[in-house]
Amino acid sequence: MPDMTATITASPRRRVGVVVLPGFSLLAEACATEPLAVANRLAGTPLYSLVTLGLDDRPVPSGSHQVLTPDRAIADDDALDLLLVCAPWGESPEAALLVWLGRLAARGQVLAGIGGGAELLASAGLLDGYRATVPWPRFEAVAASHPGIRLSRQLFEIDRDRLTCGGGTAAMDMMMTLIASHHGSELAEKVSAHFVLERVRMADEPQSSAPLAGAPQSLVDGVALMEANIEEPLTTHELAEHLGVSRRQLERLFKKHLSAVPSRYYMGLRLKRARRLLRESDRPAGEIALQTGFSSAAHFSTAYRNHFGLTPREERLG
Repeated sequence: MPDMTATITASPRRRVGVVVLPGFSLLAEACATEPLAVANRLAGTPLYSLVTLGLDDRPVPSGSHQVLTPDRAIADDDALDLLLVCAPWGESPEAALLVWLGRLAARGQVLAGIGGGAELLASAGLLDGYRATVPWPRFEAVAASHPGIRLSRQLFEIDRDRLTCGGGTAAMDMMMTLIASHHGSELAEKVSAHFVLERVRMADEPQSSAPLAGAPQSLVDGVALMEANIEEPLTTHELAEHLGVSRRQLERLFKKHLSAVPSRYYMGLRLKRARRLLRESDRPAGEIALQTGFSSAAHFSTAYRNHFGLTPREERLG
């Protein structure tokens, strides 16, 4: 995962601000902040200090009509290591908030959009040129409104001084990854165990299969065929034959709905499966290569490095 130490100060205690806006998801806010509080408790030292901010100091109602009272209102003199923005989807943000966020960004503030907060950062122009994700129901609208963002459908994205996630429990996976970056995987695993999580999901896992909702059934079936044939991959021609469409039709569907040609999308599925096996099992890399459809360890290593920026061996050592 990206090294955040270059963008977040190395002070013993990181000061984390949490902006909550009316209609925010209480679940997403808790998933973002509770891991930090638990990390403090398990480490036996205050690694993170949390301050809740609002547009003013009045209680802020969540989407479930429960309220959270900010510690104080936003202020230009906020000295933070990380700012989390928790907001509902598709709302028109206050102009004063966008201006404030712009000032923070101008001085190098690390900003994280939680759920609708990611779209708010986009509205402020603070995700242009970054890899980012937003809640999947808002993907098409944000992609059309903000073409300067390298938008993905992943669970979360960490790109330099911007963090974004789809909201809900994805916020917890993102914060676990951040804790591991700051303080090592051992502490992150202890925090995960505290929440009785089977595993922390990786950033490159999709938010949901729901982005295919409304897509032609042939595309849904095509992706299902790929996922069912990882060890012995089908060619694009074979996929098209199974689906009863032409190769050109299949390629058009993938480009329109998934922004990739079928072969590239398929390769991504295989490599993501390989990454999980490398991280979650002790199987030899050569065996994993065969299980994910690669004819040789060398081909597997080259494809893995081209996709993730490191070799399978480096993935395990990391």
